[in-house]
Amino acid sequence: MNLKAHLRVVRESKWFSNLTTIIIILYSSLLGFKTLGEIENDYSLLFQFFDYFVTVYFLVELIIKMAAEKNFFDFFKSGWNIFDFIIVTVTLIPLDDSTMAAVARLFRIFRVLRLITARPELKKIIDMLIGAIPAIVDIVILMFIIFYIYAILGNFLFEGVESGLWENLLISMLTLFRILTFEDWTDVMYEGMEVHPWSWIYFVSFVIIAAFVFYNLFVAVIIGEMEKINSKDIEDEIHADSKKLDLILKQMEALQEEVRELKKH
Repeated sequence: MNLKAHLRVVRESKWFSNLTTIIIILYSSLLGFKTLGEIENDYSLLFQFFDYFVTVYFLVELIIKMAAEKNFFDFFKSGWNIFDFIIVTVTLIPLDDSTMAAVARLFRIFRVLRLITARPELKKIIDMLIGAIPAIVDIVILMFIIFYIYAILGNFLFEGVESGLWENLLISMLTLFRILTFEDWTDVMYEGMEVHPWSWIYFVSFVIIAAFVFYNLFVAVIIGEMEKINSKDIEDEIHADSKKLDLILKQMEALQEEVRELKKH
């Protein structure tokens, strides 16, 4: 095996992914501890050393991934690789001793996002969510229409209540969002029923439509996208297996041809 092959084995190995995950989790814990002022003062050298260690490790990891590619520019064909490259490159810029120190600390927080790229399972979940965005946007638009209609109707029916929860369109929409999250929504309903006793129909119908129906639509979209990804993985595995089978058949045909040639001689 040449050097690229060895690097490819390291890049695809489980232990390498697990090591990166552990380091990112430890670094995330470090960022949390640094918010405690006294601890940061007592262990400032340790924090600084670990920060340098993480920087060097991420750089080495990035170099391994780039060097393992057959073609260098193939590395940048993946959006996740570009994400890693940007995170690592930006954190190498020396900003700590400049007026941009706050920006440098912000970029260090973004390192935690590398946990997504370190775990293939997390990347699959993010890819699933990205794939579901078009359908989710359509659901959100439909949901906004329902909110808009109910907000105008709520303002018309309950504008005079003492709490002011239906004072105008925007406040009415916030009130509907409160109802959607079930935050004391029955109190809002009973207050409305003091004005119009039959207004429970308004609140119950909104809860059924917005909370139950739309919630299940979101779940259905995400499950459907997950099934698409799983079916694609299965198709890829079947395609890879068929390629291996074709290669084995060709090798068997070649062996049979060699046997025939030997029998002729």
